Amino acid sequence: MAERNASSLGVVSRNFLFCLFVTTSILFILSWFFVLRSTGRPSFIDHSLLPNSNSKHFATSDNGDSATRSENKVDSTGNRSILVDNEEEEAPPENAITKAKADVKCNTNDRVVLAQQKENKVVLKVFVYDLAPEFHFGLLDWKAQGDSVWPDIRNKIPNYPGGLNLQHSIEYWLTLDLLASELPDPPNARSVIRVHNSSEADIIFVPFFSSLCYNRYSKADPHQKKSKNKLLQEKLVRFLTAQKEWKRSGGRDHLIVAHHPNSLLDARTKLWPATFILSDFGRYPPNIANVEKDVIAPYKHVIRSYVDDSSDFDSRPTLLYFQGAIYRKDGGFVRQELFYLLKNEKDVHFAFGSVQKDGVKKATQGMHSSKFCLNIAGDTPSSNRLFDAIASHCVPVIISDDIELPYEDVLDYSQFCVFVRTRDALKEKFLVNLIKSIKKEEWTRMWQKLKEVENFYEFQYPSKEGDAVQMIWQAVARRVPAIRLKLHKSRRFSSPLVPSERGMRSIPSPSNFW
Repeated sequence: MAERNASSLGVVSRNFLFCLFVTTSILFILSWFFVLRSTGRPSFIDHSLLPNSNSKHFATSDNGDSATRSENKVDSTGNRSILVDNEEEEAPPENAITKAKADVKCNTNDRVVLAQQKENKVVLKVFVYDLAPEFHFGLLDWKAQGDSVWPDIRNKIPNYPGGLNLQHSIEYWLTLDLLASELPDPPNARSVIRVHNSSEADIIFVPFFSSLCYNRYSKADPHQKKSKNKLLQEKLVRFLTAQKEWKRSGGRDHLIVAHHPNSLLDARTKLWPATFILSDFGRYPPNIANVEKDVIAPYKHVIRSYVDDSSDFDSRPTLLYFQGAIYRKDGGFVRQELFYLLKNEKDVHFAFGSVQKDGVKKATQGMHSSKFCLNIAGDTPSSNRLFDAIASHCVPVIISDDIELPYEDVLDYSQFCVFVRTRDALKEKFLVNLIKSIKKEEWTRMWQKLKEVENFYEFQYPSKEGDAVQMIWQAVARRVPAIRLKLHKSRRFSSPLVPSERGMRSIPSPSNFW
């Protein structure tokens, strides 16, 4: 009896072990199946529909394999410094060669990326409102002839005022480029073309010279309750919100330039669904303007470009240069602190300056003869000084924790700028020691890179391939797919699945669309 029980227990044990083995094997095979499937290239994605600009995430090699392009993702509201804290471990000396190789690779990647962008450039179709001249060239004292609201740029182009007005003149150059796209022989640089049917357009441009309007007309006349700047903003809001194009999209496919931090100050809270072209987000709450929705454009540099620059590390005697307003509000307190830290340092020029008298000429001479130029946060995170430094081939040292930079999705600023956290810059001797630690070879590499990218920040008419006007239009074009996605998603429930004779029932888009 005991033997029979033992025999049956043995059979049961063997069956149990066999079942366990089979189950485990099946699970193992299934797990590998799912792992291999998840890592394979999805056959149901049409990669030809992916953006062909520099922002695309997949690059296909000759053998059909896909490689993911690595990107340095940084929180837009966080610190963008490339310098480590004192608490962090320093890279060992043997890593210097590896870093140099990586820098060369980054430079090559930048050139490849920008070359791809040039090859795959898609012409942006823009519908332009025919606003009355009082919103644009009329602010330059241009008088309309006949029924046209636009100047005949084949004969004469209205002049833009000089001085500091120029730094925020982006609206002027973009509008000229749109008008030029309709000429019989348009400029060779064609990133944009004007269309007259709004349904064919990728974006709808609002030609309001808001920065010029603020600079010239923000002070009220003694006999008026409101300034011309405020009155024009009110008229603009009434006009736009009454247009079928605005109603159709809620303004989400509109493009408005408000480059001066104080421009469009009243209207921005009503026109916020539109895409803004700005200098920074310093005076905008994130629900009005943010890095996901809007476009950052460079200032137009004020100082003279360094043409035929044959200087080198040794021929630029000044180590570190800053000339400008020292006592500023908000985040600009750091200028005052740095002034006291650096004013007695050898080979450092840190002084007050303005555009008056020979201010621009002196700044040009100073930057052209300096190795490094400080770009410090002022009333807002950005300033024109960065772009003056680029035009001077003076390596920018950026001390502005909240700064946003133009075209940073396709351009690696760490290749030609030095970023320093504010808290580190205010430590005694930290900044000077850091700058002195950058040797001739590294400085020369950054100086050469500045000469390569300087054209991206040049505003001119007619616009030329790869200049600031074309780069801004391309940045806008990279926003278009996201705008369309938002619009299409907002229309999901705007009509019933089955049409009825009673007409279409409209469901409003959510107020927190962005």
